[in-house]
Amino acid sequence: MKCVQTDHAPAAIGPYSQALISGGLVFTSGQIPLDPATGAVVAGGIEAQTEQVMKNLAAVLAEAGSGLEKAVKTTCFLADMNDFAAFNEVYARHFTGKPARSCVAVRQLPKSVLVEVEVIAEIG
Repeated sequence: MKCVQTDHAPAAIGPYSQALISGGLVFTSGQIPLDPATGAVVAGGIEAQTEQVMKNLAAVLAEAGSGLEKAVKTTCFLADMNDFAAFNEVYARHFTGKPARSCVAVRQLPKSVLVEVEVIAEIG
């Protein structure tokens, strides 16, 4: 296994890595809408927060030699399922390959953000 670390995405805020590479796949940790430069939660609603999550995921995947277009599975967490349609609009612009996906509402996310997404993607 190889640990993935980039300054173009938020640093891990706990005892985990941004991603791990194993067996030709990259497994990202969940990304939340933090600005990597400041560590602050991005202001705005679900659309703005989802855009930042996608930027963070793209940066981690790029560091691993992959990209959003190589995603095979995503797991998406929403603080409010009423945001599902707006989340999907942003998500669909970034995951054009339509990877397998789970999307669930959770009671609360770190730093009280609205969205978190993790990805499994092919490398190369």
